[in-house]
Amino acid sequence: GYHQQFGEAHAEVNAIASVKDESLLSNSTIYVNLEPCAHHGKTPPCADLIIEKSFQRVVVCNFDPYKEVAGKGLQRMRDAGIDVVTGVLEAQGRWLNRRFFTYHEQKRPYVILKWAQTIDGFLDHKRQPEDDQKALKITNKAANQLVHRWRSEEMAILVGKNTALLDDPSLTTRLWPGKSPLRIVIDPQLQLPKTLKLFSDGRPTWVYNAAKAYCEDEICYERISDPSRFEHEIMGHLFHNDIQSIIIEGGPNTLQRFYDAGLWEE
Repeated sequence: GYHQQFGEAHAEVNAIASVKDESLLSNSTIYVNLEPCAHHGKTPPCADLIIEKSFQRVVVCNFDPYKEVAGKGLQRMRDAGIDVVTGVLEAQGRWLNRRFFTYHEQKRPYVILKWAQTIDGFLDHKRQPEDDQKALKITNKAANQLVHRWRSEEMAILVGKNTALLDDPSLTTRLWPGKSPLRIVIDPQLQLPKTLKLFSDGRPTWVYNAAKAYCEDEICYERISDPSRFEHEIMGHLFHNDIQSIIIEGGPNTLQRFYDAGLWEE
């Protein structure tokens, strides 16, 4: 079983529901990559369900760092007489839940920096909006589909002002099945024209800027107080809005800012 969608049944619930003969459960071991929850959130506590079904043994990869769990699920099952084994395949469990762990331990989203470059180290030609020059094509169709798959795996996607202006990107997953991430653009002085796809195609977009904070239709303006440290403010704001992961696709200056600040995992 696996947790298929936020707000719906957790992995333990789905795994248990898949067993036709429930009498087998009292003679069974359940293996979980993350400590079963012990609190009422969107769903009831999984630890209580495991106790109710009288499992003999629970094997766990990782403790849950979330403050509402943090060992409480393990203790509750042990108190009920269940044999609880921890620390099995810890590294693999952390990798599987890397976004979750980064979000709760670092208090920010899991960050992926993505770009394509030529063998001699260039991302594009040097160009200006008035040149009407298209971006340098470095990757092929298969690589573009891969990028759209990567987008579908993250909660948000971010670009800087120049990338938005020069490329007019949609930042969607149109080449791959899956949900498009929340689009984010950094535009400190609100210089981007409203004709860009980010503002005119009816999809949600957040604009980080130094001037104002309000929402209008699908566009939300989020004010940053210190543009010289925008990367840190953005991470804090995304954390408080439950954004667990983000892919940053350019341009070079934006990528460099997050890289230099150490705000990245991949």
